[in-house]
Amino acid sequence: MARTFSGGCHCGAVRFEAVSDLETVIECNCSHCKAKGFLLTFVPPENFKLVSGDDNLTDYRFNTHNISHLFCKTCGVQSFGRGQTPSGMKMAAINVRCLDDIDLGALTLTQVDGKSF
Repeated sequence: MARTFSGGCHCGAVRFEAVSDLETVIECNCSHCKAKGFLLTFVPPENFKLVSGDDNLTDYRFNTHNISHLFCKTCGVQSFGRGQTPSGMKMAAINVRCLDDIDLGALTLTQVDGKSF
């Protein structure tokens, strides 16, 4: 069942809300996700709201440049990103590790072989 989650960066400058059921949480082995230990879920833009910190975000893009990997310029944490799927659908990529009060052990992770893309 979908619910609204709150989350943000380490220092608290960036805060957001996202509506998700966390049914699909991926652990990708691409160089970026692996290095940062991301656990990701994706939501449509209408299910994501940046509450604070827009002026404190810095953008990093690599590979296809389809995802704006946004991180806090104070603490460096990447709590979410914005972009589009390979089919062109817009989305927000939520770093589940940055959601408040999440029991990571209770999640079912889907392994993704992003290294092969």
